[in-house]
Amino acid sequence: MTTGFSLYGWLLGVGRGAVRWLYGWWTVIFIGAQVAVLAFSPSSYGAEGRQAVLRHVYYASGPGMPGFTILMALFNVVLIRILVVTAFAYGLTQYALDAVVRVLVLELIPLIAALYVAVEYTIPGGSELYKLRRAGHLDALRARGVEPLSQEVLPRVLAGMFAVLLLALLSCLISLVLAYIAVHGFTLAGAASYNHAVGNIFNPVVSLIFCLKTLLFALAVALLPVANALRDISRRASRTSVELQGLVQMFVLMLVIEIASLVGNYY
Repeated sequence: MTTGFSLYGWLLGVGRGAVRWLYGWWTVIFIGAQVAVLAFSPSSYGAEGRQAVLRHVYYASGPGMPGFTILMALFNVVLIRILVVTAFAYGLTQYALDAVVRVLVLELIPLIAALYVAVEYTIPGGSELYKLRRAGHLDALRARGVEPLSQEVLPRVLAGMFAVLLLALLSCLISLVLAYIAVHGFTLAGAASYNHAVGNIFNPVVSLIFCLKTLLFALAVALLPVANALRDISRRASRTSVELQGLVQMFVLMLVIEIASLVGNYY
């Protein structure tokens, strides 16, 4: 009898967990659809809306850009040196540049840029939105006739996406320049062969997959923290638990995106 009750309780707990998991993802999709509609609506970009978007864009990308650029440059120098020296040591000189571009530019840079923006901006922004919601700020906006999604959510999502795309682009440029210097040195003699090699790597299919992966990373990092901040979670749930739920969802989604990109690029 006890075994039957324990099995029933376990199945009930699993069922409730699955329902909460599905409801969480449904909430993310629903809020994402609302934000997408607002993003393409001209009414979202009035004077107050533009100021909010520009303010959050600056907070998302401005303060952290110098530090991120320096760290990425150092990271690139170390990793490029390791890859180039390893390729030379095994007599694979012709594959050194290919390995650098594929490992660093195609795979690591979008992931690093997305994680950096998540830690520096979107997760703290989701936590701030959660506190505003619990304090009644969003309800006060509705009482004044202001839509909270367009005033508080949309600027955070757009700023997070912009920051990921900007930092990824900046890091790609730095990596390509440093890769050229590591392989050919400080001379323009290898520019033609370098452009040919990079052009062969970034064929139309690979370029499309790279752009889609970076865009989906940006969307996941920008949307999931604010979507979890707006979820109807029990009062016993703390702000930390909300952040952890968003972080787990973010990692799962980014892992799925990365696996899909690897399949598209190499299979």
